[in-house]
Amino acid sequence: MLQGLSNVLASPLGLMIPALSELISPLVPHSALVMLAADVGGGRVQGTGDPAFVRGVRGLELDRLRKRLEASDGIRSGVLAIDGAAHPTLELLSRNGALLVIAEPGSGAGEQAGTLLALWDIVALHVQERADEAKPDYLQHARAIAGTRLKALTELEDEYAAAVESVLVALRSKRLSDAQARDEAVGRAVDALTRLSGAVDQVRTLTEESVTISFDRLKEDLRPVSRYSPVQLQFVDPPVDGRPLPGEVSLGARAVVYRAVLTLVEGEEVGHIRIHWDCDGTNLLIRMQDDGPGSSAAAKTLLGRIRERIWSLNGTVGVDTTPGWGTRIDVVLPLDPPRTHPASSAMAGMRPREVQVAALMVAGHRNRAIADELRISENTVKFHVSRILRQLGADSRAEAIAVLTAGQRG
Repeated sequence: MLQGLSNVLASPLGLMIPALSELISPLVPHSALVMLAADVGGGRVQGTGDPAFVRGVRGLELDRLRKRLEASDGIRSGVLAIDGAAHPTLELLSRNGALLVIAEPGSGAGEQAGTLLALWDIVALHVQERADEAKPDYLQHARAIAGTRLKALTELEDEYAAAVESVLVALRSKRLSDAQARDEAVGRAVDALTRLSGAVDQVRTLTEESVTISFDRLKEDLRPVSRYSPVQLQFVDPPVDGRPLPGEVSLGARAVVYRAVLTLVEGEEVGHIRIHWDCDGTNLLIRMQDDGPGSSAAAKTLLGRIRERIWSLNGTVGVDTTPGWGTRIDVVLPLDPPRTHPASSAMAGMRPREVQVAALMVAGHRNRAIADELRISENTVKFHVSRILRQLGADSRAEAIAVLTAGQRG
């Protein structure tokens, strides 16, 4: 079992669910597995096994199952209707909120449920760790996708609503005499508009997460630190009525705090870390404070480990040190995706090193300073700058910086 679990964890993300299916088959025979989790590509629905079941399961339905399981012990037997056929299921919710649905589990599934949940906890946490350690540019890409997705949904809703309203106007015209047909058409049009509005709300809910749930998952992520480190963690809960967080902001915020805490714990003479989240309706506000020596060198190391991930979400970070009083970190992450700007598509096509060079250009660094910061040659920096100018359609370094800066403001 341990060797099989090791093989699952070593698998590429796209093959992890098939590997997990093979691992648990001797315990619980099944026809299909489907998971709803977050990985380095953002929210992910992935399945293996019976194609009809895998294709027929909808993400919104999985999200509803996940919410039901949040109020239980993480294990539930149920039934899913796919194309008119009822499929018995065993549903498992990991500690970090990832859902696994086992279709048509064989006899004895109930006896193995605890073992299955333990295995799923390990696999789901591993998937989350891969997402947390992903390159920051994936978060930037996810933000751009989120903005496009919400814009498309809004446009679709407006267009469809306008079409339905025009139909209603036509059907209510005095030139139409068949009242019964008109009433039937009006009723169907209203029902269609209601269903569309509900579907849009559900899609938005699927791509968002309550700030309190996200914070609870952060506590779960940091539980090993509290258990195995002498450093005490104090959590200040966010308001329960705070605005929901987009999925990529929730994932990125937890990754930033997790990495910051591990960096602080590695330092000397830190005995206490206070973690506070708040939401002002527009931004997620993160504040961390330790009681360490307040070393400027340690603060520089900390900033280097979290800065790029924060920038990728269009956020800002400030680190203040007071000798003898500790280090304070303030992070602001905007909840709304940035507006699309000509620089966005060019940035999405840049290589990771080019993104780093572009960020340092915007910060005012010259080629020599960029080379020192990234530990590459000045000629290599010149090569990257040349490619950046071509991708942005800029004729000069100043013009490129102006385009990039405008994109950040947008």
